[in-house]
Amino acid sequence: MGPQTHSGAAAAGGGFDFDTVVDRRGTWCVQWDGVADRFGVDGLLPFTISDMDVMSPPVVLDALRDRVAHGVFGYTDWRQEDFLSAIRDWYAVRHGTAIDTDRVVYAPSVLNQLSQLLRMWTAPGDGVVVHTPVYDGFTKAITGLRRDLRGVPVGDMDALEAQLARPDSKVLVLCSPHNPTGRVWTRDELLRTASLAAAHDVAVISDEIHADFVHTGRHLPWTGFGSGRWALITSATKAFNFPALSGSYGVIGDPGDHAEFLRRMQTAEGLASPAVLSLTAHIAAYREGAPWLDALVAHVAGNLEMLAGRLEAAFPSLGWRPPQAGYLAWIDLRPLGVGAAIGDEALQRELVEGEKVAIMPGTTYGASGFVRLNVGCPRPKAERGADALIRALRRLGA
Repeated sequence: MGPQTHSGAAAAGGGFDFDTVVDRRGTWCVQWDGVADRFGVDGLLPFTISDMDVMSPPVVLDALRDRVAHGVFGYTDWRQEDFLSAIRDWYAVRHGTAIDTDRVVYAPSVLNQLSQLLRMWTAPGDGVVVHTPVYDGFTKAITGLRRDLRGVPVGDMDALEAQLARPDSKVLVLCSPHNPTGRVWTRDELLRTASLAAAHDVAVISDEIHADFVHTGRHLPWTGFGSGRWALITSATKAFNFPALSGSYGVIGDPGDHAEFLRRMQTAEGLASPAVLSLTAHIAAYREGAPWLDALVAHVAGNLEMLAGRLEAAFPSLGWRPPQAGYLAWIDLRPLGVGAAIGDEALQRELVEGEKVAIMPGTTYGASGFVRLNVGCPRPKAERGADALIRALRRLGA
């Protein structure tokens, strides 16, 4: 098993090649090997879970090889300058933001951080506000802890205020940039959100794992807006494509909350030692991975433009444009009758049975008439996904 160069693959900017096909089958990969768990059929071409069909950066792979060659993998401390300074310098250069490393925490994943913070700041039955459509990982974490998930449409500030004003609304989970829509929040939106949260004494947990994949606009970290109780939770695993190494970090504003989070992780959770290969990958990515990331973002932007062009040619009334951030194309198919005249289930049958592709239905995120198509992949694969979706829609009479 290994890289297979696709005929006609071209090197992306900076000398990085993202059109080389890597066979991921048989690697216990959720997107490829686990497709039947969600779609009921093996062997589909997947455009699903949010990881990418590209190798991690060469600088990360080199750092991992060096660390593995050391041969000893004992308990490890994340509270060391190599890791903390890599985070601090990345935010200073990439986002123009100062990070107080005295407020940094570490956890196995962003969702693990979210769950721990919800346990700290809420009780069963309390309201947790999210923007809809909502990433299904949030739904599972919030409802799994028996908290009341309260959705407000993305961009609807009046609805947000109404939900935050409810006496038992305790936390706002902000996805920034937003998944699945790819929305990049503006400074005015974040200022108003912060003002509303402060006025109603609602804590804010800002998941910023997609922050380094912005195409248009500018990502503004919550560290510049937070007051009262707040936390920024994130990881390099998404942008640099090493989620299976696990590992995430966060910044918690209040010193007492920061100390309590650490206490819980070290005692009740028994998670004092991080995965050393995750630390290694994070440091290498943040220290040396920027050129690779810039090239990959440009490659994905090209995939998104390709998708927009093909959809425009096939369905001019759709008017779909690429998202502001990320490699997940959130496509509103309601103008074509999907979700109404054409059922979501009918579209999925055409995609799975007729086209042998797996594309996430919008209903997974609480939105009928949409699909979420992952184009973090070589261009030929992205083209196959675009064409399969178009053919399926045409057969359904769209």
